[in-house]
Amino acid sequence: MKIAVITGASSGMGREFAIQIDKKYGKLDEIWIVARRKERLMELERQMRLPVRVISMDLTNMEDMKDFETMLKDLNPEIKLLVNCAGFGMIGRFDELDVWRQGEMIDTNCKALTLFTGLCLSYISNHSRIINVASSAGFAPQPYFNVYAATKAYVLNYSRALNAELRNRKITVTAVCPGPVDTEFFHAAGKLMVSDSKKKLLSEPSKVVAQAIKDAALGNDISVYGAAMKSAHLASKILPDKLIMKIFKE
Repeated sequence: MKIAVITGASSGMGREFAIQIDKKYGKLDEIWIVARRKERLMELERQMRLPVRVISMDLTNMEDMKDFETMLKDLNPEIKLLVNCAGFGMIGRFDELDVWRQGEMIDTNCKALTLFTGLCLSYISNHSRIINVASSAGFAPQPYFNVYAATKAYVLNYSRALNAELRNRKITVTAVCPGPVDTEFFHAAGKLMVSDSKKKLLSEPSKVVAQAIKDAALGNDISVYGAAMKSAHLASKILPDKLIMKIFKE
């Protein structure tokens, strides 16, 4: 049974990945969509062409993760495409944000992604793809986006290193690094996320996801959509972090 697995599929980019994969990967037997909000997943299922398996689980709950591990052992699928899209962000001064919620952000964005990938890896066949949604925020340290940017730097570096490690299996790992994307994320992250400057940079989820799928198919280890974010990526390689942080503070 050849499948795709998509986390964070109940909304935003995860949902968009599910929709586009359903249209573009006709040889899959099933698409597994994973998120906490079961009703959202069932709504998405009704829009899909391929058979869908709805998996309602909390990626930060170890019992849920063990249940998923058991499901993999029982069904023994061949994973052709894994998309790790689950995650959330918070913006503001570190000392003014809830520290426990920031800890949950680290658990979701870093720990859960790593564990979920590890559970799936034995079932990912050669010549397959892993897509991890990072962020352009991971290019450099970002004041007032401190912990989120750090988690996405982790995802970016983890993905690129894993890509090198899996090269002998012909498995490509692509880190997707968008700028602001017009999704529910901005409502959850905090009111500063919808500043006028960021609104001007908002990208459509469909275009970011289409670029990510294309880059993964080409074997690229990073996917950056749009001229502005490509410039930001280049700047992060040239400019000192101190200058970049000064720019983000202004």
